[in-house]
Amino acid sequence: MMRALRLSLLFALLVNTNFAFAEPTEVFWEDLVPKNYVAPPVDIDHAISTGQQNLSAPVVTKFNNMEVKIPGFVVPLEGNQDNITEFLLVPFFGACIHVPPPPPNQIVYVKIPKGVPAMALTDVVWVVGTLTTESWSGEIATVGYTLQGQEVLPYDG
Repeated sequence: MMRALRLSLLFALLVNTNFAFAEPTEVFWEDLVPKNYVAPPVDIDHAISTGQQNLSAPVVTKFNNMEVKIPGFVVPLEGNQDNITEFLLVPFFGACIHVPPPPPNQIVYVKIPKGVPAMALTDVVWVVGTLTTESWSGEIATVGYTLQGQEVLPYDG
């Protein structure tokens, strides 16, 4: 009986240890759009004058509360010239800055309480953390996903 209990505890420890060291799931921008969703066409002239369009774009719940690794460009929201604690992760350079924001299901609000070193807006990065379908809205954009960030890494292609 005691031996079976020890084996069960050892097995549970090994299983939990393996999950603790699991790699985050790589998620790409097309993964964040539902398979059968067809976005209405964007009238770029109208978008430039009115801002973000397709505010009702649906999100994908498959990755909710999952540890992910997603590439993108950083649009800083909070921090200083040395350290960023909140930012938007977007799929292309200039989104939310030079051109109107993409739909909410193509923007991730990232919060990293410990902060990360500031980077150039043109740098592509990987962001690792727990993704949720919690929306966020600010002056720049309405966002469909929130990520509790753990780290930001250089994009390795």
